[in-house]
Amino acid sequence: MQDSDTILEEAGHAPENGLRGFTVIENQLKSLPGTPGVYRMVNAKGDVLYVGKARNLKKRVASYASPAKLSNRIQRMVAETASLEVISTHTEVEALLLESNLIKKLRPRFNVILRDDKSFPYILITADHAWPRVTKYRGARSAKGEYYGPFASAGAVNRTLNWLERAFLLRSCADTVFATRARPCLLHQIKRCSAPCVGRIAPEEYAALVAQASHFLGGRSQEVQRDLAARMQAASDALDFETAAAFRDRIRALTQIQAHQGMNLSGLTDADVIAAHAEGDQVSVQVFFFRAGNNNGNRAYFPRHDRSMSVEEVLGAFIGQFYDNKIPPPLVLLSHAVPDQALLAEALSVAADRKVELSVPARGDRRKMMEHALLNARDAMARHLSESATQRKLLEGVAEAFGLESPPQRIEVYDNSHIMGTNAYGAMIVAGPEGLMKNAYRKFAIRSTQPKQDNGLNGAETAPGDDYGMMREVLTRRFTRALKEDPERDKGLWPDLVLIDGGLGQLGIARKVLADLGVDDVALAGIAKGPDRNAGRETFYLPDREPFTMEPRDPVLYFMQRLRDEAHRFAIGAHRAKRSKALGRSALDEIPGIGARRKRALLHHFGSARGVERAGLDDLEAVPGVSSAMAKKIYDHFHGQG
Repeated sequence: MQDSDTILEEAGHAPENGLRGFTVIENQLKSLPGTPGVYRMVNAKGDVLYVGKARNLKKRVASYASPAKLSNRIQRMVAETASLEVISTHTEVEALLLESNLIKKLRPRFNVILRDDKSFPYILITADHAWPRVTKYRGARSAKGEYYGPFASAGAVNRTLNWLERAFLLRSCADTVFATRARPCLLHQIKRCSAPCVGRIAPEEYAALVAQASHFLGGRSQEVQRDLAARMQAASDALDFETAAAFRDRIRALTQIQAHQGMNLSGLTDADVIAAHAEGDQVSVQVFFFRAGNNNGNRAYFPRHDRSMSVEEVLGAFIGQFYDNKIPPPLVLLSHAVPDQALLAEALSVAADRKVELSVPARGDRRKMMEHALLNARDAMARHLSESATQRKLLEGVAEAFGLESPPQRIEVYDNSHIMGTNAYGAMIVAGPEGLMKNAYRKFAIRSTQPKQDNGLNGAETAPGDDYGMMREVLTRRFTRALKEDPERDKGLWPDLVLIDGGLGQLGIARKVLADLGVDDVALAGIAKGPDRNAGRETFYLPDREPFTMEPRDPVLYFMQRLRDEAHRFAIGAHRAKRSKALGRSALDEIPGIGARRKRALLHHFGSARGVERAGLDDLEAVPGVSSAMAKKIYDHFHGQG
């Protein structure tokens, strides 16, 4: 048998470094309990390499002490281990749930990582208003009402909501808009709302529409359609053809919802169908959502994993992380049996507070559905590989055009947005081999245009509208943080190329910022629009190099334009959101002690914030809920006596 030194040398590690990890494991074994729990392997820099769960911590960790029995991947992991951290749990189920949570939080390099794990949108019928509204909802279920979903995408929800409004004429406007309506809005005119805001429908009739919508979304669609068909026929028999036509249009809307649901399975009420397809060293996972007998769409995932892992291992790890922040349905159909399947089902049952079954269908309609899901997983993989190949070719072209030593793994693009210096925001978008990395996007509220606050920029203040000053602040904040959080540059937080939306001036600002911070190995480039701001005639600026342009149909030029436009879109979005928020504020918001209730009372009493400003002290004291002391504070605020 080979000794550990020989094995580690073959795995590419020096014996002294590799043995250190095995020594750590052996030393920890003496104090480990024989209970369930979670263990974390940590390297010398404090980064978590791997998170694992165990029924018996002592036995599980002991398996890492024999190098000859480990795969090359595990040998590499142990070789880098400098310490072992352990958390005991009461049961193995608790350990499995904690493991999934820690993997998502810490993102260890040797675990399977679910990269795209956004929450899914739902349809909500509210219950906190006399006239319930139907709306899209995402996030924690804190709002009162009935939730239906999840749906695979915002597009699927929006499409369903569109037809629900046509079918049930429920309002979708915000409560504040509803309260101020004086006449029906456009949605009523195009027959997508019954206009309860202005009394065009009786409360009991509206409540009946809400009940019908709830029944339809809850799986009783056939019952709702039969009822509407009967009422349409009754109206027709009574020669009330206008009413009959209205029922006909509502039935058509319901049919449209069902027509967009694609494949449905009889008898499959609430279930997720999860299929995994492996090709090369990548795995594509396709998830279909069935709720209340309806197909709510599907989504593809490409989890990060070690190439030596089997598709079953990847699928099992994916399921644990996927349901870490989601309530699983009673049935989850799988394309492959996964390791610890019974334990995983028990953990999901604990999380859902009801039984959850994991099943691999072998025959019948469920197997046909699984074959359909596998076909989608294969198609998604083909598209992913094609896009990856195209992206690699583009990055190779970027490296050649900008004189980089190798294709960039991380490109950061910066832009600013403001109107005459107000509500100014800087934006950073990021792209890499997988395309746009939206979870790495950052927006920067410009601080240096506000003289009254310490902006941390050596006391410098930027005049409103100074684009150079804004770019200086954004880059200073970005790279100061990078130096602090990733000084060794091994966490993937440093760009290979920084692209500035601007010409020589903006590029000069970027060069000075990086030079002041002692950063001299990040490639910089500026992109400026051509004459008359024509797209396709952009000029590129590099330090110590003559400006240049690219051929009008060069794919690399199109790629750089898309990155620049994406940064512009993101910056404008941040600016508009800030501006909209500012428009909703008034002078009353600046007075300490004025909350939403007092603000509403003052505005109702005086009609506007200006009316409050002009009011006398006696008038302010007459407002319900405003004490003499508060009235004095408000009066002094507007008359300069505070």
